[in-house]
Amino acid sequence: MCDLISEALTTSERRVVFKTSADEALQALKEEDFDVVVTDLSMAGMTGTDLCRRLVDSYPDVPCVVMTGFGSLETAVEAIRAGAYDFITKPLEMTGFALIIERAAKHRMLDNEVRRLRKALAGTRPLETMLGESAAMNDVVKIINQVADSEATILVTGESGTGKELVARALHQQSRRSQGPFVAINCAAIPEPVLESELFGHVKGAFTDAHASRAGLFVDANQGTVFLDEIGEMPVGMQVKLLRALQERTVRPVGASVEVPFDVRIIAATNRDLETLVAEKIFREDLYYRINVVRIHVPPLRSRGNDVLLLAQAFVDRYAAQNGKGVKGISAPTAERLLTYDWPGNVRELQNCIERAVALTIYDQISVDDLPEKISAYRPTRLILDTQNPDELPPMEEVERRYIRKVLESVGGNKTMAASVLGFDRRTLHRKLQRPGMMGDGEPEGNAVSSGPESCKQ
Repeated sequence: MCDLISEALTTSERRVVFKTSADEALQALKEEDFDVVVTDLSMAGMTGTDLCRRLVDSYPDVPCVVMTGFGSLETAVEAIRAGAYDFITKPLEMTGFALIIERAAKHRMLDNEVRRLRKALAGTRPLETMLGESAAMNDVVKIINQVADSEATILVTGESGTGKELVARALHQQSRRSQGPFVAINCAAIPEPVLESELFGHVKGAFTDAHASRAGLFVDANQGTVFLDEIGEMPVGMQVKLLRALQERTVRPVGASVEVPFDVRIIAATNRDLETLVAEKIFREDLYYRINVVRIHVPPLRSRGNDVLLLAQAFVDRYAAQNGKGVKGISAPTAERLLTYDWPGNVRELQNCIERAVALTIYDQISVDDLPEKISAYRPTRLILDTQNPDELPPMEEVERRYIRKVLESVGGNKTMAASVLGFDRRTLHRKLQRPGMMGDGEPEGNAVSSGPESCKQ
């Protein structure tokens, strides 16, 4: 029957692949993209309706046509309820059958085109989960729209507090895995033995407190996304195990003797310069290339211009609603202070500032007095060299600090390139970056605010 159908449906524009069991068909779907699936109803092991249900769960965009020699209203209803696109009875009339296949393929093509147009529309404005109108953030949104639906591993870089996890969540929400879980773990916060168990799982009795077997996050996140935050802090021993898992797409739970397959998309993030860590033998070079397929650099808040005010207003709305206060916005002098301040802690610091201000204010607008003193009293040091006023001339340390930060921003945070531009070696640059207030790396990581026909293969 498979040979007969394959011969009848194969054309210059249509290629047919057949398998003789549902399990083999599911494996083929993992390895290759198909436009239509045709399945018999009665099969050994998994029935056609069971296969339909599996397809709906794992490949919802691929239409499934069910055929059977036992045509009845009950079987047709059962197939449709299982998610079948159409139902056909034997003996097959090949001309009509081919038309059903063409309709199913066209259905998928149109479905994909609607999806593409939605993404193209989204590319003309910021993602709904990200707020900002600056050129720097528009570039981030553009890259997210371009790569979200691919399976490429993403490395998100940026200073602490810029919203790297928000970028990871936006990538997940825009992807074909959006209906699957999004699982995040901070690689810096967990000791190596515990981290291995968290990621890969363990079997009962593997260690003292292992009273029951547990699947790790890679298995828990099947069909979804795993976000490895602060991957630059991962111990070298754990890096070796992670690299093998990413290469083989299997994990071995702690204490187990067998490998467990997983199907997840990996997004990693770091606020450190991984190239420098590689050069210093702190981070494995092979793992660096494995995770750095596509890089998205999240800009610091100080380089985002009026995005500061957009974010601040969104935080005002959020915390006013949470606290039941009638705060409507920000006064003009307050807005000026927010735009002037350098925000070493980035979006997380702004969020904390506005939450505090909403709690303290007795007016319907946040005033300068409601801001933390370091912001309300902040006096910017502008690099004005042609002034005759000595009060406007900055000290050399401040000139150097701002110039280093400007160079780092221009090279996307790549410290190796920055050192080359500055004429330093990496160690000298690293030492200068350890000065208090240089990069704001001591601030906790935070999120930006939420605001609201081609040929086919069967």
